[in-house]
Amino acid sequence: MTGSVPADFEEHRDADSRMADSRSVRPLTTGFARLARVHVLSAAADTCTTIALAGSLFFNLDPAAARPKVALYLLLTIAPFTVIGPLIGPLIDRLHGGRRAMVLVASIGRALLAVLMIRHLDSLLLFPEAFGVLVLGKTYHVAKSAIVPGLVRDKADLVEANSKLVLLSGVGSGLAAGPALLLSLAGSQWVLGFAIVIFILLIGAAARLPKSSVAVQPIEVSERNDLRSSRIVLAASAMAVLRGMTGFTLFLVAFWLRGDGAATGWFGAMVAASAAGSLIGALAAPILRRFVQEEYLLGAVLTAASIVAFIAAFPSDRTAVVFYSLMIGFAAGLGKLSFDAIVQRDAPTANQGRSFAQFETRFQLTWVIGGLIPVIASNEILPMRAGLIILALVSGVAAFLYLGGLWALSRGRRTPSQLLGERLGSERRYKQAKNRIKSNVVTKSKKLFHS
Repeated sequence: MTGSVPADFEEHRDADSRMADSRSVRPLTTGFARLARVHVLSAAADTCTTIALAGSLFFNLDPAAARPKVALYLLLTIAPFTVIGPLIGPLIDRLHGGRRAMVLVASIGRALLAVLMIRHLDSLLLFPEAFGVLVLGKTYHVAKSAIVPGLVRDKADLVEANSKLVLLSGVGSGLAAGPALLLSLAGSQWVLGFAIVIFILLIGAAARLPKSSVAVQPIEVSERNDLRSSRIVLAASAMAVLRGMTGFTLFLVAFWLRGDGAATGWFGAMVAASAAGSLIGALAAPILRRFVQEEYLLGAVLTAASIVAFIAAFPSDRTAVVFYSLMIGFAAGLGKLSFDAIVQRDAPTANQGRSFAQFETRFQLTWVIGGLIPVIASNEILPMRAGLIILALVSGVAAFLYLGGLWALSRGRRTPSQLLGERLGSERRYKQAKNRIKSNVVTKSKKLFHS
């Protein structure tokens, strides 16, 4: 194999060096500032809706009461993405001003569903309405991710722009949580009423978003190949592992605490630690991006997650698990920002709506698969220490394959995962050929014997 560096890798490296000279340029263009206002309002409205549902029939069915119910819930969470992937993603790209239109449609739809939910808080109709809110919420996030690249002045600022949106989401949720919790004392319908007011403000803010590029034709072969480029495929595989780890950790910790008789506050501490880690990742992302490329940030968080999981495995007590929850939140948050920036930088601009829809579908599937493992396995079969060791091994192997893949691509070689796949394929073909030869020998022997 040659040691030459691919042209596209050199192009990215040269672009990074040019971008480093323009760090004083802020990504907050007028269009980005408008999207930031939309994102704050969307996060605030979603927080109100969640708090309203927490006091309704939807969450009165205790999901931790029985593992089959939790497993069914996990499977149902895939459903919104089966809608987004094949339908909403292409619509976002192909409609004139489709990305802004989808933000508007999602906002109007959530407002109307909130009105209906006020009437059906104690009815089974609440479930399809909550499902609709979930679908439209995911639609908004796909459209938002596709809008961002057109609102920054420099592609090197994509990580910073995405991190600002994550932080603003936390601000919006925090501002809405206090009033929503107070209103919940009077009833969930009051919280939903507050959410409707925020949705109305959101609709007005979304109408002021700039129009973005559209894809008149379906995705072409060249663009499909761009989405399957080695850099994007590697990053998507690493991000899928991270998403699967977050699902595994969430339900492993939940059932472990429940089986250990821990107070509810401990589970709240785990969730708070994960959220805090995600916010720390958002704060650190733009700073780290000045020194490290997005791909290597993603590889670094996988490595760090593996190390912390090994450290936490041996005490495997509640304090250690809180610390690991902080780490997995940081890894998932920083990793997602890095992955979004990679896709926004390298994927065809006109077809980024369907790109993000496809990737989010895969990530949600891996999250569900990761969550199902501790749901199906009891605490006796999968204790906390064993779970942390599994997480350490998985993230360690993923870090090796990802960073090794980046190293191989920079030298024009095949990645470790490609070599492994070829090896397994060769062994499988060898076994198939061996079985065919053995079968032919037996058949011919029988014929000779009978003759």
